[in-house]
Amino acid sequence: MKVFGPVPSRRLGKSIGINNIPPKICTYACVYCQLGKAIKMTADRQSFYSPEELADEVRQKIKSAAANNETIDYLTIVSDGEPTLDQNLGQLLDLLKTFDIKTAVITNASCLDIPAVQDDLAKADWVSVKVDSVVEPIWRKINRPHRQLDLEQILAGIQTFSRNFQGELTSETMLVQAINTDPKELKKTAEFLQTVQPGIAYLSIPTRPPAETWAGAPAENVINQAYQIFADTLPNVEYLIGYEGNKFAYTGDIEADIL
Repeated sequence: MKVFGPVPSRRLGKSIGINNIPPKICTYACVYCQLGKAIKMTADRQSFYSPEELADEVRQKIKSAAANNETIDYLTIVSDGEPTLDQNLGQLLDLLKTFDIKTAVITNASCLDIPAVQDDLAKADWVSVKVDSVVEPIWRKINRPHRQLDLEQILAGIQTFSRNFQGELTSETMLVQAINTDPKELKKTAEFLQTVQPGIAYLSIPTRPPAETWAGAPAENVINQAYQIFADTLPNVEYLIGYEGNKFAYTGDIEADIL
């Protein structure tokens, strides 16, 4: 399903989700991925779905939601892979803006060293970038990146984007037991995020079955310690570990709503 919702989001209220990438085409093969093991890894941008067809599906969802008095807070590009691999991302965002609803993109930030990706994401109102670790061995262990990727270039790209982005920027750091929870390493992540200045720095944990069964959530005291380390450095830190909620919208298509 390429367009779905409205669905409840912990960060974005009621959101229509837009999946602009076929399943599991990604730059990363994260150990905690809720979509399972990677099918195809790539670091090259390409065309996937037609932006016009995606926008038309969004238009139909908006009409259905309106007919059922459902509100929509955001049109969110959240993919079964890495959304910035779509070379038509900018065109899609331009089309979505015609609906006069805020747009959001959730990205793992692995392509943010590419100027064209920065230009595309600049068209969104809200962007979330993933920063699980700024230490290369840990980054490689938790995110398992495509061999073409370079962590220093990615981090520099995030910093450049943050300086120029006019919308709302947030970050997300996934905590996985025994991988990226060492206090010294967490402090390095927090110090990097300080240079990015996200409006909110979110800390999350695996809440659905991960790609690797051993990639579980840390103990409660470890999660709390991570929060304190981030809060000592960053002005706005929030947990992203709760239930999304059950206020799913009814659009008139029962089968699609259940899916």
